[in-house]
Amino acid sequence: MLIDGEVSQPNEEEAHYDFDLFVIGAGSGGVRASRFSASYGAKVGICELPFHPISSEVIGGVGGTCVIRGCVPKKILVYGASFRGEIEDARNYGWEVSEKIDFNWKKLLHKKTEEIVRLNGIYKRLLNNSGVKLYEGEGKIVGPNEVEVTQLDGTKLSYTAKHILISTGGRATRPAIPGQELAITSDEALSLEELPKRAVILGGGYIAVEFASIWNGMGVTVDLFFRKELPLRGFDDEMRAVVARNLESRGINLHPRATLSELIKTEDGIKVITDHGEELIADVVLFATGRAPNTKRLNLEAVGVELDKTGAVKVDEYSRTNIPSIWAVGDVTNRINLTPVALMEGTCFAKTVFGGQPCKPDHKDVACAVFSIPPLSVVGLSEEQAIEEANGDVLVFTSTFNPMKNTVSGRQEKTIMKLLVDAETDKVLGASMCGPDAPEIIQGIAVALKCGATKAQFDSTVGIHPSAAEEFVTMRSVTRRVAAGSKPKTNL
Repeated sequence: MLIDGEVSQPNEEEAHYDFDLFVIGAGSGGVRASRFSASYGAKVGICELPFHPISSEVIGGVGGTCVIRGCVPKKILVYGASFRGEIEDARNYGWEVSEKIDFNWKKLLHKKTEEIVRLNGIYKRLLNNSGVKLYEGEGKIVGPNEVEVTQLDGTKLSYTAKHILISTGGRATRPAIPGQELAITSDEALSLEELPKRAVILGGGYIAVEFASIWNGMGVTVDLFFRKELPLRGFDDEMRAVVARNLESRGINLHPRATLSELIKTEDGIKVITDHGEELIADVVLFATGRAPNTKRLNLEAVGVELDKTGAVKVDEYSRTNIPSIWAVGDVTNRINLTPVALMEGTCFAKTVFGGQPCKPDHKDVACAVFSIPPLSVVGLSEEQAIEEANGDVLVFTSTFNPMKNTVSGRQEKTIMKLLVDAETDKVLGASMCGPDAPEIIQGIAVALKCGATKAQFDSTVGIHPSAAEEFVTMRSVTRRVAAGSKPKTNL
């Protein structure tokens, strides 16, 4: 626990430090922490690697992964890919659409790049307008209160700071298989010069699923390989099955319980050999097999900062490391690796250290989304987690229906919604949805869960009609009651 005054605002006696706070990494968490700390009167410096859409150990950019090579460009591509289905659906709504529809990948790529360049500039202006001093170069920690920044020309600058914040995020990893250098990661996938005709994706997480949907929507033949029976390990099993069904119905080839063993360059493309001996030819192979914290080049071991077995910075509930003057937020800590979580952690850091308001980031009931087509969004516990954690029985409410839009378009794709309720307390433990607009709907449901809403309160809420969202407040009949400690059962 923090002791009153332990991290109080800098005073005249501490003026020998160059900065009250120096931040390494100007992604979402670092920029938020810097700006908010400066608003409390702190003198703040921050360093970031030079900008480029594709990252490396020496390339990054202000705005970080989310803005430059993550959430934002990904969502732009999801929008672009979604138009294919929208155009197909438009025909039964009276739109006379030509059978041959051309897609210009280079045009979308150019527009995407324009947008991330614009956002990179906005983030720089946000820092400048907050009075934060930005240094372009690679930062590392050389002491509990000292950082070194290597500029682009190799010049090294040294600064002292009362507090140092690590917010360097993470980077995509590659499985060690023969020919792995022939594959790409999500960084390159967002900036391909040519759209492939055939793509193989290895991975079952949200990045793999999202790129499968993106490329499929753009007319690419997609084969998705993953180790488990279903993609999206860690999500609600019933919802995972729905996503898998939707991917297949849209034409994506799923290969469960399979992985890749070798890649070979040929005249026809990349020969992909699976662990089952199957062979495919692809234009692009995407590794979406996870991300690792960016800590290797920070000199943390020499300073004594503790890391976990994945290389993530170990922190306490206030985001403080074992070195009292060094803190860390965001993906580099490997807690919940989401942009809004990094923002929350950065905000809490600034309040704690410079705002006189000790503040612990609250990682409970964090909503998230998988931007597949259609998307999946969840908040709170999955059915499996609820059964494991609840003291008593769990009531499962589900609603599966054909979205109103599909009744005219003819698309055969169901929406499913789910609520998990503690039978004894009536408290809603979790909510999930797979279908159009799921993230927009679940964000509102997340507020209710954060407030501790009960099923009775959901039931007493008047719905908006006609909408899909109203189903969350009209689910009256229990789909199943699961006894505490028993195995979950689904009707899929």
